[in-house]
Formats: sequence, C-alpha cells, structure tokens
Amino acid sequence: MPRKDTGPVAERQRFIEDWLAGGRRDVAGLSRTYGISRKTAHKWIQRFLEGGVEGLADRTHARRDRAGRVPAEMERRLAAVRRAHPTWGPKKLRAWLGETEPGTAWPAESTIGEVLRRAGLTQPRKRPRRGAPTGPPPVGADAPNALWTIDYKGQFRTADGLWLYPLTVMDAHSRYLLACAGHLQVSGPATRATLQEVFREHGLPERLRSDNGSPFASTGAGRLSKLAAWWLKLGIERERIQPGKPQQNGRHERMHRVLKAETARPPAANRRQQQVRFDRFREEYNHVRPHEALAQRPPAEFFARSAREYPERVPDPEYPLYWERRRVRRDGSLKFQGRQPHLSEALAGEAVGLVEVEEQLWQIWFCDYKVAVWDAAQGKLWGVGSAGRRPAAIQAAMETPKV
Repeated sequence: MPRKDTGPVAERQRFIEDWLAGGRRDVAGLSRTYGISRKTAHKWIQRFLEGGVEGLADRTHARRDRAGRVPAEMERRLAAVRRAHPTWGPKKLRAWLGETEPGTAWPAESTIGEVLRRAGLTQPRKRPRRGAPTGPPPVGADAPNALWTIDYKGQFRTADGLWLYPLTVMDAHSRYLLACAGHLQVSGPATRATLQEVFREHGLPERLRSDNGSPFASTGAGRLSKLAAWWLKLGIERERIQPGKPQQNGRHERMHRVLKAETARPPAANRRQQQVRFDRFREEYNHVRPHEALAQRPPAEFFARSAREYPERVPDPEYPLYWERRRVRRDGSLKFQGRQPHLSEALAGEAVGLVEVEEQLWQIWFCDYKVAVWDAAQGKLWGVGSAGRRPAAIQAAMETPKV
C-alpha cells in the first residue's frame, strides 16, 4: 500500500495497515495506541472500505450543493435595500424585509452579512473597548413620556458655508424622535420655541435629561438656566448627566451617529434643504427603521401622546403659607430682611419661596427645586450645586429636605 511518511493522512494509512495486519480485530487497542476515539477509528475504517486509500484523504467541509447559496436576484435586492439605508445592518435588513416582503424566505443574518461584504457595502469595525463604570447609571424610563432626552448634535456647515446646530428631542422609552431642528446657534429662546411645538403636539414629559452645557444649565445658583426654570415651572423634573459622561445618554448619542451618517455626509446645499433631510430622517426613524431594543419594531408602535397637556399660561408656583415669598428682580437679586442678595438672572421675574431651617439659615426654593441657602448672619448666599467647600451648617441646610 503506497503511503506518505508524515502528516495526518499517513497516520490514518498506518492505522489501517495495523488494523489489516491484526486480522481486522482489536479496534479498541489500536485506538489507544494511536490516541484517537473508537468512533474516529471506525470512521477511518469505513472510509477505507468505501474508497480505499483515497478515502483517507482530507475532505472539505464546504457544502457540495447550492442550497446555501443566495440567488443572484435576492443578492441584488439585499444590496439595493442596504444602499437605500446605509446604516442598517443584517438584523434590521432581515426584519424590515420580512415585514414588507413576507412571502420571501430571506436568508439568515450571517448570510446577509456575507452578501453585503462581498458587495463591498460593509467595512470591518473595531470593537470598542469598554471602560470602567462611571458612577450610578441614570434612572431609565418604563413608559412613554416618563423621560425625554434633549441635546444639540455637533454643529456642521451646509454646502453654502452656513453653520447649523441640530437640536434633537427623543422619548427614552420608545426611542421616538420628537424633534430634529436645525438652529443657527445654540440658543435658549430657539430651544424653547422648538420645545413649545413639541409640547403642544405631544404633551409634557415627567422628566427631561440633558447635559450640563448651555442652554440647559448655567454656573449660577442651582445651576439653573432660563430654559431649566421654565421646565420646573411646567412641572417637568430636570435631570442632568454627570459632567463628561455622554454615555449616560447613550441611546441619544447612538441616534446622533445615525443622524449624522444619513443626513450630513455630505451636508445639504443650504439650511432649508438640510431641514428637509432632518424631517425625512425623523419620519423614517420613527415609522420605518427597525430597532433592536424594540424587537426590531419601529418606535411609533411604542409611543403614545402624554396625558399632561401643555398650558399656554403657567401660574406662579405655590409655597406653604408659613414660607416667605419674594419676586426675583430683573438683575437676579431679591430683597429680603433689608438685604439684596444676588440669586440668579435665570429666575428674573419669578416667585421664590424662603423657609428658615436653622437660626439665620434660609433655604431658597423655586417650585420644588432647592436653589440656594441664605446665611443671614454672614450676609452670604450659597448656591446649590456650586463648587467649593462649605461650612458644615451650610452643607446640612442644603441637605435638609423640604419642610
């Protein structure tokens, strides 16, 4: 029997020679000698009996039939949908095609990924390294309108050279994109105008989460901005992520990546045409695009209008009768006990409540939000959320709950 000197095929041939020499008996002993299982030994014997020495050669594991091959027409259809939706991966493509063209037996996600790779429609990406946790995660949302998130996506120029700052608002539970508006600058009044339209159409959320930048926060007492003060007056709880921790608003950041890829690469000719792209993107994002976190269903199936209506006129906040009540002046100061401490220009014209929690220590509240502590004895105002060390009595007054 011809045989090779080395390699797995030669080893199989030697096994068969020894098996034949022993009268085709003692398979168990030969298996121990060659360090293989009895199942493997019987497999090589069967191959030899069926195909002779040639049957001991290595065999390919590739399929010999064409059952695993994707028809050319199906490949063209997959490529066309991918080109129309360049940010959709195999999971989204298969889910959407299965919904819109249910009569077709679409291949597995892995096969779709291979089709896209061969067509040059995908690029390998490095898996991001996961860092250590950065503090407690923000509280999520278990129902529509329990939490909305808001942010300005990074600015970019349209083809005519105009800078555009897209403002986006999203419902955290359903991923429903409530607004995507291209502003000429990051502006409190422009943000408020967009939010008024959203509030009128969809009602009010329970909470609004933002970062710590303008126009959502400030460096004044309580870190309040005029926009945040308006939210509080509407009964919306203000929620801010930790500074420098955008991952705490992760689903909003992921939406921004898709928004940039599908609407701003390259940007439109001008602001009007760019807004058309934003509107088209929002329609598709809400009503067409499958979302993995929603079992590959679009957000519109999980969103519902809030039961809290937007009031066009908002009354002053009410405080307990035993509290002192003051109106903040235009320059941000208030008159109290013959003094005029500066509180915050963000609260200019608003009514605040003061309650004494310790001798000569007064908490200052706006709506249900503690803004500052006024030390009447020292004539000093301490803003909640401000940096720096505080005396123990001041810190205790800041931590004392509403009384």
